[in-house]
Amino acid sequence: MSATATTTDIFPQGDKGPADYFTGTAWIKILVPKDETGSYSVGNVVFEPKTRNNWHTHPAGQILLITEGKGYYQERGQSARLLSKGDVVVIPSNVEHWHGAAKDSRFVHVVITNLKDGSAATWLEPVTDQDYDALPTR
Repeated sequence: MSATATTTDIFPQGDKGPADYFTGTAWIKILVPKDETGSYSVGNVVFEPKTRNNWHTHPAGQILLITEGKGYYQERGQSARLLSKGDVVVIPSNVEHWHGAAKDSRFVHVVITNLKDGSAATWLEPVTDQDYDALPTR
């Protein structure tokens, strides 16, 4: 068990997320790999405090089911939404967005990612420290 894993975790922590797509440390555990229909996959993502993913899109949308901690979801051009355990986010196809942990909390969510033509995401630039540091804490 790593320093961030807890005995109350629902799913195993998984493997460290790629630095190309995350600022900070995240852990990804694929729970349901792409099946024979090629239409979706399911994973668990653990963000250490202050960790977030880059701006990105999903060609066929994504659903986030928040299971622990506090974090954010933000669509390009919109205010960030503070998230906590029990929240659900439905992300429309091709909407630029990011999600990640609050400064003082680990953040865990299950992702249901719809696939289109074998693609799950198009990754864009990182969320800047300046933009992240300006987020509201409530």
